[in-house]
Amino acid sequence: MAGNVLEFTDANFQSEVLDSAEPVLVDFWAPWCGPCRMLTPTIEELAGEFAGRVRIGKMNTDENPGTASTHGISAIPTVILFKGGRVIDKFVGVSPKEKFAKALNGQLS
Repeated sequence: MAGNVLEFTDANFQSEVLDSAEPVLVDFWAPWCGPCRMLTPTIEELAGEFAGRVRIGKMNTDENPGTASTHGISAIPTVILFKGGRVIDKFVGVSPKEKFAKALNGQLS
């Protein structure tokens, strides 16, 4: 993963996402998914801009089907914002950076 973008897996999801004291934005994706690749630069920009305040990472649904199934991921890309182990917001498909930034800023105030 590039820069500040974390890599989430079935093995670390509980500790890295659900147990995190900070809000966590998770991009559920797969390498073969064109729209997922389109979203990658946005996720990387957000990870840089929110470094130290929000954890931002990606989860490959092909390699980590358990967590994807648990969270009802039926289409990718799906981006979920977690806080305190709970789903705060969910975005399906490619969304503009501003939409994610607004949701993230809403959890920081």
